[in-house]
Amino acid sequence: MVVAKVYKYQYKFRGFPKYTDLKITEEELPEIQDGEYLAQAVYLSIDPYMRAYANSLPVGSTMIGTQIAIIIESKNPNFPVGKYVLGDFGWRTHTISNGKLENEKIPQHILPQHDNIPLSYHLGILGLVGYTAYFGLLNICKPKEGETVVVSGAAGGVGSLVGQIAKILGCTVIGIAGSDEKGKWLTGELGFDHFINYKTDDVKKALTIAAPNGVDCYFDNVGGDVSSKVIYQMNEFGRIAVCGCISNYNSINEPEDVLLQFPITFKQLRMEGFVISRWADSFAEASLQLLEWIKEGKLKCRETVTEGFENTFEAFKEMLKGRNVGKAIVKF
Repeated sequence: MVVAKVYKYQYKFRGFPKYTDLKITEEELPEIQDGEYLAQAVYLSIDPYMRAYANSLPVGSTMIGTQIAIIIESKNPNFPVGKYVLGDFGWRTHTISNGKLENEKIPQHILPQHDNIPLSYHLGILGLVGYTAYFGLLNICKPKEGETVVVSGAAGGVGSLVGQIAKILGCTVIGIAGSDEKGKWLTGELGFDHFINYKTDDVKKALTIAAPNGVDCYFDNVGGDVSSKVIYQMNEFGRIAVCGCISNYNSINEPEDVLLQFPITFKQLRMEGFVISRWADSFAEASLQLLEWIKEGKLKCRETVTEGFENTFEAFKEMLKGRNVGKAIVKF
């Protein structure tokens, strides 16, 4: 009999998540039936959306998350033993599945294994994180060669890819993040043109210097005051892709009103939010292009890896504090 360890959602998050909001429990799993398979987790993705979506979960449910798992037993020919599968199994060590789950962001599927490319990349640059950067930038911001692109949350999994793709397209890229260490990585290794530390720099002043001719595209991962300052410096017909609002995820109080109607109206800006499942039918196309850029050395990926299932909440907490560089994952 297999016993799965599972993080159960005990209390609705209020403010910054606490250890007591989740509880590690054990589940005895039954024998698999025809059409089912048993998978053991290898990697778990840690992402900001977890904080935003968690409060829609029923209390007592498994904490949400996408993982890579190895199939250790199977009665489903589409999911053979020894293969790696990607699925929205949540924070758990073992899962029984028939190949389909309700509300999956991406269908369960066997992962291809590429030479010299880590398996964990399928949770980041070759997974939903990569697709988010690819489609959000290309389909909403639609940057043109020579334009100026600003990315907030620039040292995270999505933001770091957005900036690199914008550079491939011939744009000037300005990254906003919260430490000088992250800034050195963005400008030194990833090729960003400018970096702004929102914790120590005057963002408005620094942006005026870095983008003297204004901002054409803004990929917004954070919301809040930083985003307001960027939007007020955008050029006419600028485009804004709203990917997230991590600056307010842990706030108890409603954010203060910021009047963005003025720049949106008089500069005729286009501001559009998106959920990546919109382009699910085109994920394969994006995966091929991202893989090609990786092999050409045009895209680089960095991971912050936390070891051990019991440390999953710690990884979650550190990610929400912005202490990860690149993609945050847990290795079981």
